Amino acid sequence: MAASSSSSVQAAKQALSDRLRELCRDAGLEGKQLAALCGWHPSKVSRISTGKTTPSADDIRAWCRACDREDQTADLIASLRAVEGMWVQWHRMERTGLRRAQESVVPLYERTTRFRSYSPNFVPGLLQTFQYTEDVLRAVQRRRVIVDDVADAVAVRMDRQRVLEDGHRRFAFLMEESVLGNGLGSAETQAEQLEHLLVVGALPNVSVGVIPARVERPRMPVEGFWIYDTVQVNVELVSGYLTLTQPSEVKAYADTFAELADIAVYGAGARTLIRRVRDSLG
Repeated sequence: MAASSSSSVQAAKQALSDRLRELCRDAGLEGKQLAALCGWHPSKVSRISTGKTTPSADDIRAWCRACDREDQTADLIASLRAVEGMWVQWHRMERTGLRRAQESVVPLYERTTRFRSYSPNFVPGLLQTFQYTEDVLRAVQRRRVIVDDVADAVAVRMDRQRVLEDGHRRFAFLMEESVLGNGLGSAETQAEQLEHLLVVGALPNVSVGVIPARVERPRMPVEGFWIYDTVQVNVELVSGYLTLTQPSEVKAYADTFAELADIAVYGAGARTLIRRVRDSLG
């Protein structure tokens, strides 16, 4: 698994290594004895026990077998999969195309009632028009995905926008002013997208905030992220997709969102910025 500085990932890895170490201790085995039973070098047991190395599913099977606790194998492998799911590199997530990546978040969207999104680069997916989405995903596909299923991926993202129609859900979108004129697609595509922002932003359950380019900031710029209720944060990084569920980290992103929300403009102020960029497109 790719290394990540996220404390959520590190905490989950450490919890898994702790459980394996406990099995070894409860079985009355020393590290060297366990290594001999598994056919490993003793250093491998040490690295897994301390969390320096993430075990494979086969490693866990061998470990449990040596400790005579094969009844724990399935549960520990499930924990391993959870750790692996926290950090997913783009090439792994998108190896079969972009549609799968779009579909993977549908259950999360369906069970979430409060969405918060900060975007420093693009209009958030739930607010994108068809053509804007196609241009975004086409750019992604050309840069890093061999399989061309952009049309299917766009269809999934468009269908996902149905959640906006549910009046029981609440949506708060923050984006940098530079997002409004990032030059993505043709002038016609950009104008259509900006007009769509004006329409969607008028929905009673949707808040669209724009952070002016010239404004005093409480912190340095941060990466784009989504907060789902108060239980999960997803962050899109250059190399992969990070899922955070540790309460302290979810709170850190919620606090960051609140700080950014305080310097954004809404309502008439946001509409003025959007229209100004739209009109500049000619």
